[in-house]
Amino acid sequence: MKTAIPKKDQIEKKWWLVDAEGKVLGRLATKIATILRGKHKPYFTNFIDTGDYVIVINAEKVRLTGKKAKKKVYRSHSGYIGGLKEITFEKLIQKKPEEVIRRAVWGMLPKNRLGRAIFKKLKVYRGPNHPHEAQKPELLEI
Repeated sequence: MKTAIPKKDQIEKKWWLVDAEGKVLGRLATKIATILRGKHKPYFTNFIDTGDYVIVINAEKVRLTGKKAKKKVYRSHSGYIGGLKEITFEKLIQKKPEEVIRRAVWGMLPKNRLGRAIFKKLKVYRGPNHPHEAQKPELLEI
């Protein structure tokens, strides 16, 4: 028995709309990563981009459980001596709420060319408005 591998023209791409209002960040990010990779489709192949596009709205209304909102710290390093930058979840959600969801989803995707291509299909917006009405996204209940 042979395994069927889908061709590029056989892969159907859909647009999904996710409302992040009141959702827990980690649970939301896992569902989004699954949709982006295409794991919800019967013809999923790990080395081909079979996933869909995801639009996330109301990014500033995402939440964390417990005391993580005060304790969670995002770190980045410039590469220079003493170049460590730290920012807490509370400050990042006020400054750039889109970045919180992007970082959570990026941590769940493969770190290679395919992962970077998949990550570009994630569109995150601060408020309820988005410029992708022409794609007619379906509402995804999470």
